[in-house]
Amino acid sequence: MSFAVAAEDKDMDEMDTVEEVGSSTRKIDVIDILDETDDSASEDDVVFVVEEKLEEFATQMDISEVRDSRSTEQDVTIAEAMDGRRSNLNVANVANKTNEPASNMNMDIADEMQGLESSMNVVTIEEEIEGCTWEDNEYDIQNEPSEQELNTFCIDASKAFFNEWGLISHQLNSFNDFMSNGLQRMFDDLGEFEIEPDYNPQKRTQDGLWYHARISFGKVTVEQPSYCTKEGKKLKLKPAEARLRNMTYSSPVHVEMRTKVYIQDPVKADGKGKSSSSLNVKGGRHVTPISEEQKSVLVGRLPIMVKSHLCHLYGLTPKELLAEGDCFFDVGGYFIIKGHEKIFVAQEERCTNRVWVSSAPSWMATYTPSRYEMATYKNKVSVKLEKTAKEREVLVVRFFSITVPVVLLFYALGVTSDREMMHLVGCGLDDHEMSNLLLSSLYKAEAELKNFRNKIEVWNYINARLKNSKFPKTENAEEVLNAHLFPLIGGHKQKAMFLGYMVNCLLSSYFGRRQVENKDDYRNKRLELASELLGHELEILLKRFRRQMAKQIQKDLSGRKDLKPMEFYTDASIITNGLARAFSTGNWSHPTRPNVKCTGVIGMVNQTNPLQVVSAMRKTRLRVQYAAKLGDARYPNPSYWGRVCFISTPDGENCGLVKNLAVTGVVSLKLPEEPVLNVLNRCGIAKLDQMPSSGIKCRTKIFVNGEWVGTSDNPVFLVEKLRDLRRRHRIHPQVEIKKDDGQNEIRIFSDSGRLMRPPFIVKNQRLCISKRHLEKFRKSSKPFKYLMETGIIELLGVEEEEDAQIACGIDILRKAQQNPEYPQFTHCELDPSFLLSLNAGLIPFANRNLATRTLYQSEKHSRQAIGYYATNRRGRCDTTAHQLFYPQKPLFKTMSSECVNNMHFYNGQNAVVAVNVHYGYNQEDSLVTNHASIDRGLFRSMHFHSFVSETEHDENRLNNASSSRLEVDFGKPLTPNLKVDKIDTDGLPGIDSDFYSGDILIGKVGPQPSDGNFSLKLKHTEKGRVDQVVLATNDDGKKFARVRLREVRSPCLGDKFSSMHGQKGVVGFIEEQENMPFTKEGIVPDIIINPHAFPSRQTPGQLFECALGKAIAASGLVGDATPFRPITVESITERLKSCGYQPWGKEQMYNGRTGGKMQTRIFVGPTYYQRLIHMAEDKIKYRNHGPVHPLTRQPVADRKRHGGVKFGEMERDCMLAHGATANLLERLFYLSDFSSMHVCGQCRMLATVVLRDGVRGPYCPFCKTAKHVVKVNVPYACKLLYHELFSMGICLRFSTELC
Repeated sequence: MSFAVAAEDKDMDEMDTVEEVGSSTRKIDVIDILDETDDSASEDDVVFVVEEKLEEFATQMDISEVRDSRSTEQDVTIAEAMDGRRSNLNVANVANKTNEPASNMNMDIADEMQGLESSMNVVTIEEEIEGCTWEDNEYDIQNEPSEQELNTFCIDASKAFFNEWGLISHQLNSFNDFMSNGLQRMFDDLGEFEIEPDYNPQKRTQDGLWYHARISFGKVTVEQPSYCTKEGKKLKLKPAEARLRNMTYSSPVHVEMRTKVYIQDPVKADGKGKSSSSLNVKGGRHVTPISEEQKSVLVGRLPIMVKSHLCHLYGLTPKELLAEGDCFFDVGGYFIIKGHEKIFVAQEERCTNRVWVSSAPSWMATYTPSRYEMATYKNKVSVKLEKTAKEREVLVVRFFSITVPVVLLFYALGVTSDREMMHLVGCGLDDHEMSNLLLSSLYKAEAELKNFRNKIEVWNYINARLKNSKFPKTENAEEVLNAHLFPLIGGHKQKAMFLGYMVNCLLSSYFGRRQVENKDDYRNKRLELASELLGHELEILLKRFRRQMAKQIQKDLSGRKDLKPMEFYTDASIITNGLARAFSTGNWSHPTRPNVKCTGVIGMVNQTNPLQVVSAMRKTRLRVQYAAKLGDARYPNPSYWGRVCFISTPDGENCGLVKNLAVTGVVSLKLPEEPVLNVLNRCGIAKLDQMPSSGIKCRTKIFVNGEWVGTSDNPVFLVEKLRDLRRRHRIHPQVEIKKDDGQNEIRIFSDSGRLMRPPFIVKNQRLCISKRHLEKFRKSSKPFKYLMETGIIELLGVEEEEDAQIACGIDILRKAQQNPEYPQFTHCELDPSFLLSLNAGLIPFANRNLATRTLYQSEKHSRQAIGYYATNRRGRCDTTAHQLFYPQKPLFKTMSSECVNNMHFYNGQNAVVAVNVHYGYNQEDSLVTNHASIDRGLFRSMHFHSFVSETEHDENRLNNASSSRLEVDFGKPLTPNLKVDKIDTDGLPGIDSDFYSGDILIGKVGPQPSDGNFSLKLKHTEKGRVDQVVLATNDDGKKFARVRLREVRSPCLGDKFSSMHGQKGVVGFIEEQENMPFTKEGIVPDIIINPHAFPSRQTPGQLFECALGKAIAASGLVGDATPFRPITVESITERLKSCGYQPWGKEQMYNGRTGGKMQTRIFVGPTYYQRLIHMAEDKIKYRNHGPVHPLTRQPVADRKRHGGVKFGEMERDCMLAHGATANLLERLFYLSDFSSMHVCGQCRMLATVVLRDGVRGPYCPFCKTAKHVVKVNVPYACKLLYHELFSMGICLRFSTELC
């Protein structure tokens, strides 16, 4: 069936022809109304014309009759159906028409929403629903692709998702949405405010009139990041320069401010003002304008997210990134604050836009409007069950800090009878439980107010409660009901209906007919990202900015002075420094309590490897106190499926609270509600003001973002219609549509922070794809976007997925087509391994390992593995960094690694590993490594460490002779006892110079060249070769120097290694190659691991990887190690056998020392191993004697200060268990705080050493003699304790024995 839009007075030949594909396809063709009808046709002339080929196409496609209900709607003109709006047919505008790199190919939400909105304004709902979807599906079934084509299509579709959406699209899209819409909305919400003078009598003029001012904010303009030089020249600020110069990568924010100054004087008795030019305003006062100014003013600088729309790197290809001095595989998504990279950690918050029913500590139903988060104490409404003195349960409602019986509130909202109230609650006459409880509430209301059915009496009752509250209110009852009781709902009738719905939810849950809300379910959670988090902090800073500006303007208003330009009153440092301080300290404003700061919002990017950077930006965090009793918050929830990884979570106190998004999990953005509301209105829903109270119970309620917008008597048809529109991109694809049959509700969500994921759409147990779709998919420049536009893939939310039946893969669909016992599937997974996080999805055969081992690899070892962390090493100055010399990609592949197509996510090398016991050197966690392999460069890495020294030297103060501040600048000190021979006269070292412990690395001098105490000296264990020297000034004008040292590190005893399966271990012995066992082919293993590591740690996945890697290396064909794939042991043994190896991966090996055959065959093969950042050279501590603490005389703790190793209580117990008491005495006494003191054996008091009769010796001041004094050896801590207690009047006595 094909439709076209045309004008009646035009000839049919002028219409756009319908393109015919094949012999049985058809297409919707819409003529641009704006171009066709604006000049020659009126609105009444525009109609839908059914082409003459309708019968022919209907016969070919076996289309049933058009429904009668649609015939009347076809006579409606386009102008009437679209509310007079004109727009072009745009399904979705792409942010960039040019080819973008994978990390930047995220969907431009703002442009796409605009395109979707315009498309909704062209095609009517009837045409959309009765279009061509179902005929297409029938055609697709007849032209179903082959099994091999479907397998390839699933891989290609997954790759297209990652290419277009990327891994951190939720971070970038949220920040872009804030800069496009949220920032302007924040200034608009501030509104116009008035500034009054301080009315100081000393400043009062003769006429007694005062100046007043009104200020309003207009358009907000944000430039690209830039900075100004001392000469005032404006330059671009690139991310590489911001890192090197310790600057904040930020942009100036300008706002148009309109200022009106006027005189406000009272009206005379005759009604005439003092001036003919005065304007009469409300309140009986005259306003005389004085001046008016409108100007764009700088309000502060806002940090810019790297790779966002405002970033200089946006849209650059990898080669262009290298030219800009940035990393080749940098994905962005972070901020640069004072040279350090910071990220937002997604915060899990409770969803407020729904009625929340809880049973503890008491039964309560709560509703908080989502648009009023910062004023929840005013707009929060709670319906609660309370018990009276006679143990009868009644309903009360609390709002605006007062509590009243719920029955009184119903009658205050205009309810006229008890029956109407019961209809609003949804209580039938046969519902005795609910009726009895409502009857008790009626008795409670009558006890509070006799004439409670009188609306005026109830209002007076509420007024009295408002005045007698703890904080008396100035508003009356009517104002409170209108403004603070369900402020998003207009009309008292609608408010009463929503109150009845809240009571129904509470009572249904109380009587067991409805489940209470689960706070751990993601249907009740929202993720706060850059848009919301920046909004919370900026809202508080803007209020402070406005308050400070008003205070400064008030000074000039009080003196009747002319206002200066607005730049004199605005303090841009409030916003600039406030945001920089929040990012640096991590103390962020609480979303609902402005005076409370919370931590865990800002994360530091540790550039260990690229995988660690990306995974850090995909974290989520539950904002709670870790030590609190959280119930089931730490346990996995069924709503995690496909959105949050149920394995990747840290151990310890953060377990279950910090989680990672699944690899295909996406986060929704804030979408406008108007398109959805327009669709609902055209679908004929009944609005609340048109609904009788008696018909509420039998109709289906419709909620949009928690707001009750209407009801429907045909919910099945409505939901199918909405979902079909969404699949055809007439409604935004991120809109979630939920049909709750149990509660008889339809809930539609378009708010931000919802977790979604993209499965295939299934109909008749088949994917909705044909060979024609495959051809267009391969040719499309945006293939994943094409799949969503054609209804092949859609985004599912948590609530909507509860109604879906999802197959775990296309292999399950094939079985379901042949077996009718399978359920009717509605969707299909892209791949089962996408249920895991990015880190866990890269692990080969992760489903075959113990879950704790997969957790160790995904959360610890993958983030600590040394790889090639950045390609712009010269443009970075990280405090500590590691770089592997010869990183390799693994022999295997997984679905996640193949789709992401970033091999730099793997950080390690393929080592030949033998499972054997080698003379006891690899017991427990130890590994035996091949010395020759290490010499050839196995796991050799480079260690970088940067040292920074800042000076107060400022060129702006050079000419200020009156400054008494001590000037310190870089230079070579002339102090003779310092090692300064390796630095130049400017105090900086030369490139490739070797430095060791005790050398001066950065020289600084004071007013006298001999002042060398300001220089930076290398501490104990610090050494290296100079790799980079940077001398620059930061954005505060301070000069600083940064020197980076490098050091080559080869594996040594004590270094930590790990496989991809959590098999961690340290090097226990480095064996020579000639002493290592070897195979008959002469292959010598690089690593020997103990066989006892596998049964205890339960990691058969490593054995699978080793056997598969052996077959891959022999055959040259890449093997698939994707988790949850049906790869059997038999398939791997067959591959090994076909390559000429023993099927089980074992080989006959020979002893390297004797040359004889080993008694048993050894399991050997290539395994991917990682070198971790934990190295013995960074942790080894040794000392015999060294510096001690001046107070306790015990060894200091700092390793770089020759500190000692902590010997605690558990170590003491271990020494006692071994009977090594002499060693224990030596460790804790002789080598610690050995000391001696004199004790009087008679009075058992401490004796002192005094000079008496020319002889210096011990003397007891209590016994007045030295006869009984003995010398004892005690720890100095004991002596210190005695003196401290003695100073407080507490005297200790010591008993001594001769030994």
